Amino acid sequence: MTRIVAVANQKGGVGKTTTTANVAAWLAAQGANVLVIDLDPQGNLTSSLGVDRATLEASSYELLVGEATVAEVTLPEVRPGLDLIAARPDLAGAEVELAQLDHKESQLQRSMAAQADFYDVILIDCPPSLGLLTINALSAADDVIIPIQCEYLALEGLMQMMESIGLIRRRVNPNLAVLGVVMTMFDARTRLASDVVENVRSHFTGHSFGAIIPRSVRLAEAPSYGQTIVDYAPESSGALAYRELSHEVAERLGLAGHAEQLSASYEDQTVSTGNGV
Repeated sequence: MTRIVAVANQKGGVGKTTTTANVAAWLAAQGANVLVIDLDPQGNLTSSLGVDRATLEASSYELLVGEATVAEVTLPEVRPGLDLIAARPDLAGAEVELAQLDHKESQLQRSMAAQADFYDVILIDCPPSLGLLTINALSAADDVIIPIQCEYLALEGLMQMMESIGLIRRRVNPNLAVLGVVMTMFDARTRLASDVVENVRSHFTGHSFGAIIPRSVRLAEAPSYGQTIVDYAPESSGALAYRELSHEVAERLGLAGHAEQLSASYEDQTVSTGNGV
């Protein structure tokens, strides 16, 4: 069965879009059938995958408000094994329209129900807020990945996100599980970054991923070329970190075959500490 994973954090600038795009790309590269949904009106995931938002005939907006099906809004094979439901700026207007509906928090779940089993995994990139768009994503999801930046106040933001997930469980989706917390933009030169990692792992034992995403020039550059790190700089430190994270995600989702492929690929890789910044 398809596993639906929301990538969410109420705080902006923590690497949600980067994580969604690159985990999806690595899973697809190892044979998984993956769909990503851009549910952020800014459309950064759409741009990161090389899609011009101005050319879109349909998007996640039409899916969310019930004007189109998953099949009608999906852009197939934006890279091998990876399909996309893109976003346009008009998605921001969906918040107002959803607020007037009886089941406003579960519209995405209803719209996706007929097509979900076509994919191994569906990743949803959420906006940086707990508005109706994010609530719809968490209502439809089986699991949530929470990226946090290795900087001051990260732990406080993570606690707030956990409280929000608890609220969603009580009121909307009792089966929602935290797949894991991923620490991003790690700078090994600073004591603060190491302290954040230590604090998160001590407070959320069993929830944090082992992979830590470094602050990386290559990761920052890739979206400007409409590429994931898998295509742009597959041997860079950021790419290797996201490959390791993808292995962990595959294992936790029960994608055993894909996890084994990722593991073998990762173990065979010769990692140079000076490769890719």
